[in-house]
Amino acid sequence: MDDHDEQPDVASAAPAEEKAATTRTSAVRIVAARPTKKPAGRASAPRTTAAKAAAVKSASARNAAAKADSADAENKVKEAKSAAAKRAAAKAAATRAAKAAAAREAKEKAQAEREKQEAQAERERHEAQALAEAEAAALVAQEPDEATEEPILRPSAPAASPEPELEPAPASGSESESEPEPVPEPEPVPEPEPEPDAAAAAEAVVVDVHAPVASDAIVVRGLVKDFGDQRAVNAIDLTVPAGTFYGIVGPNGAGKTTTLSILAGLLRADAGEIEICGIDQAKNPLDAKRVMGVLPDRLRTFDRLTGRQLLHYYGLLRGLSADVIEKRSADLVRAFDLAGSVGRVVSDYSAGMTKKIMLAGAMIHSPRVLVLDEPFESVDPVSSAVILDILRAYVDHGGTVILSSHGMDLVERVCSRVAIIVGGEVLAEGTVDEVRAGQTLESRFVELSGGASEVEGLEWLHTFSD
Repeated sequence: MDDHDEQPDVASAAPAEEKAATTRTSAVRIVAARPTKKPAGRASAPRTTAAKAAAVKSASARNAAAKADSADAENKVKEAKSAAAKRAAAKAAATRAAKAAAAREAKEKAQAEREKQEAQAERERHEAQALAEAEAAALVAQEPDEATEEPILRPSAPAASPEPELEPAPASGSESESEPEPVPEPEPVPEPEPEPDAAAAAEAVVVDVHAPVASDAIVVRGLVKDFGDQRAVNAIDLTVPAGTFYGIVGPNGAGKTTTLSILAGLLRADAGEIEICGIDQAKNPLDAKRVMGVLPDRLRTFDRLTGRQLLHYYGLLRGLSADVIEKRSADLVRAFDLAGSVGRVVSDYSAGMTKKIMLAGAMIHSPRVLVLDEPFESVDPVSSAVILDILRAYVDHGGTVILSSHGMDLVERVCSRVAIIVGGEVLAEGTVDEVRAGQTLESRFVELSGGASEVEGLEWLHTFSD
């Protein structure tokens, strides 16, 4: 079996060798058929150099084109920037020109407005002056006889002139004495009085003619004033002695301003009688107004005038001459410390300054009675002290001041007599000691006004929203 097995191996080895030889022969043939590589360098060198040169040239051309494009782009950018700068400069120049034109226009408009206001103020001043001169002339023309007769009648009040009238009678009875005839010749003495201007004569009439004969500057009896179905003043009686500082106090809406407005002639009473320095206000309202200076509650005035012009206007309305107005205005401006503001229009004044210039205007004709509604409201303490000093000196020289105020301490300190008005009625009147009845004036006022009401319903105010 072993021999049988080895024979097939020899038989199969022969074909394998033949197959290997065949394979080697095929490989040789393939190798022989494969082309041989030529060494690089010589044959292809010319073609490679040309290609490189062409490539370099092409690259150079591309670089040149790129540079040209870049230069064009830079030029365009520069041109664009230059154009933008020119446009910005032109726009800025146009803006500056527009602003300059607007500024010029605004300046011209402001100048025109100032000139218009100055022209308007000048027209108002001239109109006011013309109106005041016309009214003063009308007042003088209305009472030519009183201006000459009253000064003669005034000396008759102290019973000095009736006696000279009786003396000429016995003198005329004795025929032997012809000398009494020259005695009437001195009677031209009244003629020197009209020697001043008409305005000064009117001023003399205002000051001297209506001097109070009685000791009471103001007497009010049964004064009543209704506004629809609301009675603001209910049968008020007041007596204000001459030469006193008289105060009226009361809660808001009590009738204080209404009462003072009726006294000043700004309102007409529905009933009652008023005498101002012995003059019946109903029968002679102009005469009553001449002896009063008034500071109203709401400060209505010609506020487009300067302080100096306003004082001049007040003086002309009161019939004063220009020289007297100038001197008194200077004194009042100095006294009320208005020298720095008298050249400005009154509309630019503060509330306190307006009150001071109007109080000066109320005093410029030296009235016998001053009616002042809340004169110390909105006035600083220093100015209040100045006003009080001026009013005290005025009262010390025989003037009468009646004022309303909510400042109980001031009224208690300054006034000699006081009236408490509540609901249009006088609940207490007399000297300060009589009215306060052993209490402070404020305590007495609260008591008569009904006391302080208890505040209810504001519990929510005792907590905070945050």
